[in-house]
Amino acid sequence: MSSPGSGHDFEFRHVQTSEGFRQVEEAQVEAWGMTTEHPVPSPLQRALEDNGGLVLGAFDGDRLAGFSLGFLGRDRDGLFHYSHMTAVRPAYQGRELGFSLKSYQREEVLKQGLTEIRWTFDPLQSQKAVLNVRRLGARPETYHVRYYGEMGSEVDRGLETDRVRVRWDLTSALVRKRVERRYPSAEQDRARWRASEPTIHTAVDRHGLRTPTDVATPSQPWVTLEIPFDLPSMRSRAPDSIAAWREASRKALGDCFAAGYRVDDVAVIREGPEPRTFYFLSKGRRAPGGHRARKE
Repeated sequence: MSSPGSGHDFEFRHVQTSEGFRQVEEAQVEAWGMTTEHPVPSPLQRALEDNGGLVLGAFDGDRLAGFSLGFLGRDRDGLFHYSHMTAVRPAYQGRELGFSLKSYQREEVLKQGLTEIRWTFDPLQSQKAVLNVRRLGARPETYHVRYYGEMGSEVDRGLETDRVRVRWDLTSALVRKRVERRYPSAEQDRARWRASEPTIHTAVDRHGLRTPTDVATPSQPWVTLEIPFDLPSMRSRAPDSIAAWREASRKALGDCFAAGYRVDDVAVIREGPEPRTFYFLSKGRRAPGGHRARKE
């Protein structure tokens, strides 16, 4: 399989050689800036790939550019694929490889006769939220505080490892639209944003970056929850603000989930001098602006 629309021809295939597994280890270290953690080792990758799991790679010639790694999961609802890792080497980022890898993973999981993929991500990471929720159509369902404990990787530096778990319903109409790159328009997003109640109030600080000032209890059918648009910039310019964002988003998302709200979408709103990233959540009624709240 070749990647569509990335401006570069990557080959997507199962990783099945010792050299390929070695490159997956290497890519883990590069992508996450691992310092104290150990990558998933080659022998375990081989065991996963040969026994119902999937180790999938995007290759630039013989060089691995990115990968997805997952295994079979089971709970009272039945079987699903659990996607433990998806990463792109820094040299290949910005080419939509994350989207292409997840799309390829979807195809391979469907071939296994499964219809659902689950994974976790950091809800403060705007780029990950946009990819997972907006572009792929996965839906967060639970919030986990300090899910991985203390981690020393570069991407987790200064952050407690809170995560949201998402479900990706591979055959839903929503997901089919999103993987076909059909999204609400910018005007629909702005209409939804204007019609929704904010759960996190923010202000611009002395560094010119937004920081939370208050967390409100949700009371309306449609609410927004803001996260930093550029967390890496905040880490370098105002690292003290990260803890405030984590505390605010933990409380706001926890309150929303406990009250029965569900995440419908993520949008970047460009109105005013700065782009801002928001989760859209709803409870019990159709959302405005062309968005429909749906039970995943």
